[in-house]
Amino acid sequence: MSSSKTLLITGVSSGFGRALAQEALAMGHQVVGTVRSAEARRDFESLSASGAIGRILDVTDFDAIDGVVAEIETSVGPIDVLVNNAGYGHEGILEESPLSEMRRQFDVNVFGAVAMIKAVLPFMRTRRRGHILNITSMGGYITMPGIAYYCGSKFALEGMSEALAKEVKPFGIAVTAVAPGSFRTDWAGRSMKRTPRSIADYDQTFDPVRQAREEKSGKQLGDPRKAARAMLAAIDAANPPVHLLLGSDALALVRGKLSSLEDEIRAWESVTVSTDG
Repeated sequence: MSSSKTLLITGVSSGFGRALAQEALAMGHQVVGTVRSAEARRDFESLSASGAIGRILDVTDFDAIDGVVAEIETSVGPIDVLVNNAGYGHEGILEESPLSEMRRQFDVNVFGAVAMIKAVLPFMRTRRRGHILNITSMGGYITMPGIAYYCGSKFALEGMSEALAKEVKPFGIAVTAVAPGSFRTDWAGRSMKRTPRSIADYDQTFDPVRQAREEKSGKQLGDPRKAARAMLAAIDAANPPVHLLLGSDALALVRGKLSSLEDEIRAWESVTVSTDG
């Protein structure tokens, strides 16, 4: 990569956040990573004596975010790249899942990311440079039964990323929504929050989906280190993409969705245009 940068990555304890931190450090970048405990901070900082800097922050502690970001800008240096990686998957049939679970899902996956963006933007805007990466998901394009809250949160982050990209482009700031397919992370395992099943009517639709996901966990096609390298390539690009899919599964599924959407639009076109005054 052309020059050494300072990356602020949320959630560096595991998954994409950890892989990206390791690859960035290997390329000579400085990484400030958010973790949720002193133990996790020590563990992260042990990756590099000078390059890995941990900060304890829960992205749902909205009142603390501005202070942490300002402190990093002062004591570490200008944040060149913000990577909103902190997030988790909620699994549950919509009718069965309490609204409190939806709030929690959106607090972490959407509000936490937006709060981080709002904290770094004044600094990036003043400098007229910067890059924001939001880790979304192919679930920000496609859906499947049993992850409605998760898909909703990722659709929201995709939409906000795209609108934000238009708002900050005049200031030399790039925004990229990175949508991975299935990767060998803890997403479907340890970090998945599951709402207990209660309505038998949904068994036939949902059980095969859950079973397939559990059988695939740990054996997914995607390699997180290769995903990290793809993200670093996007950060280094002269014209970074606003949307970046990662994985051949994401490519096939998203293309399939766009194709079926086009078919449906065409089928209902006469009704669509019939409403013009």
